[in-house]
Amino acid sequence: MVIKLRVECVWGTYLAEECVRIIAMEDSASLLDLHEVIQDAVSFDRDHLFDFYTANSPSRSASKNWVSCAEDWDEKVEALEATQLRDIWPLRRKKLYYLFDWGDNWLFEIRKIRSSEADQSIACPCVLEEIGPNPQQYPRYDE
Repeated sequence: MVIKLRVECVWGTYLAEECVRIIAMEDSASLLDLHEVIQDAVSFDRDHLFDFYTANSPSRSASKNWVSCAEDWDEKVEALEATQLRDIWPLRRKKLYYLFDWGDNWLFEIRKIRSSEADQSIACPCVLEEIGPNPQQYPRYDE
C-alpha cells in the first residue's frame, strides 16, 4: 500500500528557508529506506549518523521515544531496516522525527497524510511535491 508523508525540515544549523517534501512510499518500506529517500529529496551527502524517534514536539527531550535503543551502530541499522513504515502509524498525538548529523542537528518532522485510491498507482518511492529550496548542508563562505 502506498502512503504519503509530509517531511518538513524543522531545524538545522544552516536552515534558512522553509523546506517541505511530500513523499510517496510503500508502507512496507523501512525506516532505513526513508532515510535514503529524505537524503535524496534534500540533496544531502549521507556523511553522518542518523536516527528516528517519536515525540509530541521536536523540543520535548524527555518525551522522545527512540525507534532503536541499540548502542552499537550496526545493531541500530538492523533495527531501522527491520522497522517498516506500517509499523510506525498510527502515532496518535506523537509525530515521527528524523535526526541527521548530531553536530548540525538536522531535524525533520514526518507526518503521514491522507492518500487516495489513485495514489496506489504511484511508482514509489518518489517526491510528489517540493515546497521551498533544499537546505544547504554545508554553506559556502566567501573568503
